[in-house]
Amino acid sequence: MPEAPLRPVPFAARTGPAALEDLRARLRATRWPDAPEDAGWSLGTDLAYLRELVAYWADGFDWPAQEETLGRLPRFRVRLGGLGIHFAHVRAAGPAGVAMPLVLSHGWPDSFWRYAKVVPLLTDPGAHGADPADAFDVVVPDMPGYGYSDRPTGRPLDSIAVAGLWAELMSVLGYERFGAAGGDIGSHVSRYLALDHPDRVVAVHRTDAGVPVFTGDPADLAPEERALLDDVAAWGAAEGAYAAVHRTKPQTAAVGLTDSPAGLAAWIVEKLRAWSDCGGDIERSFTKDEILTNVTIYWLTGTIASSMRMYGANGAIAPAQLARRVEVPSGFSLFPGDLVRPPRAWLERTTNLVRLTEPPRGGHFAPFEEPELYAQELRDFFRPFRTAWAQARAEAPA
Repeated sequence: MPEAPLRPVPFAARTGPAALEDLRARLRATRWPDAPEDAGWSLGTDLAYLRELVAYWADGFDWPAQEETLGRLPRFRVRLGGLGIHFAHVRAAGPAGVAMPLVLSHGWPDSFWRYAKVVPLLTDPGAHGADPADAFDVVVPDMPGYGYSDRPTGRPLDSIAVAGLWAELMSVLGYERFGAAGGDIGSHVSRYLALDHPDRVVAVHRTDAGVPVFTGDPADLAPEERALLDDVAAWGAAEGAYAAVHRTKPQTAAVGLTDSPAGLAAWIVEKLRAWSDCGGDIERSFTKDEILTNVTIYWLTGTIASSMRMYGANGAIAPAQLARRVEVPSGFSLFPGDLVRPPRAWLERTTNLVRLTEPPRGGHFAPFEEPELYAQELRDFFRPFRTAWAQARAEAPA
């Protein structure tokens, strides 16, 4: 990928036929493991489903069509912090400069893909049955080491550093005051935007609060907070093996995942199923085309290793940083199929909580699983802050 300029320039991904033929050849030559009878998803990715998916990837999936669809979003690259950063920047319908800017931060295992469905609902709500006054200017960056952003060649960046890049990006785009929202690692990035740039972040919305960290006396916690810590520990013992690998030995796993598209799909698909509100049927939440669009981005950009390395960087963040309380007005939408659902007491302990909702459907990938619900959550949360944003903008020096 060519070096990104200091000012944003339009970006369009174009995959050559040689790269796609190589992918198909690798898929057709997959060397399959054995599996116990009736293992299903109990030991990880279901082998029968993966065979079906890989066969479709090799001979039915139309990547150029998906690439063209993603290309309808206005996308750019710019150099920030010595790295080329890819982002979608979609301005609100209607007069320029009157919509609140909103930066959306994704997590793992995804990219700007997470928000592809929801962007039109946020930028042009009037065209989707909502109030045009709730429109946003939306910015969706790929984190360093993800998607079409550069892969750091030295130490991976943690969420604090990425938040700093996003603050710089919003300045480059002319947005001095803005809202922030995210989930998964993007929740951490949004949190540090609010912590380190409180004069710029109007309000922050998250779909999760991350893994809880508490260094005080457990006796000071409410019963539901102690239950949260217990639940997270139990979840980590049953489901956290992937995160331990990412934090400690990502390069070992990355060799196989970078060489084998079937292996890459297995690593990602199992999480899409386990973390979505699909009732065990992954295609209730994602079509095969949607699954493979996400996985193919990882394959073609070669970013599985660099995305995994961010876990180690975040694992090294000092406890004092993790314990900081967010004073910027904060909202949470806790979707029923997400990994961990913190109680109100914990959210009030750690943030200036002004809104907490529990939508009826959706999981960890709510912006993609339930874009209409997610868009409405953001509209409702940020609506009270639009007046303050507009006033601050009017008072800012020209």
